Amino acid sequence: MTLHEGAIITFERTFTMEDVELFTRISGDEGKHHLTPDEQGRVVIQGLLTATLPTKIGGDNNVLARTMEFEFLRPVFTGDKIICEVTVDKLERQTDRTAITSSFRCRNQKDREVLKGYFAGVIR
Repeated sequence: MTLHEGAIITFERTFTMEDVELFTRISGDEGKHHLTPDEQGRVVIQGLLTATLPTKIGGDNNVLARTMEFEFLRPVFTGDKIICEVTVDKLERQTDRTAITSSFRCRNQKDREVLKGYFAGVIR
């Protein structure tokens, strides 16, 4: 996909217990709520693991992030399907790079917003 102002990129992911265990080992975020299943057998996903969803556009388009802001609105659990919608708000072509500013919203399978924010950076 070629990026342009107004472009909307949507993707989804369902987090697993294996994802949480790997992120726990990498991050050291061992909060009890990430390790102990609730009465439904789920654990709460680390916020920063959830925040990897909107950064996918960066990886897909070689964005070097300069600024990121995340607002965590409600917990995400293992087994939740999260749909992330990223909007390219601004693209500014420069001599040797392109500046990008994007906003995002992530919703769970019940259409409840779980995360929102923005990021800005450059594409070389």
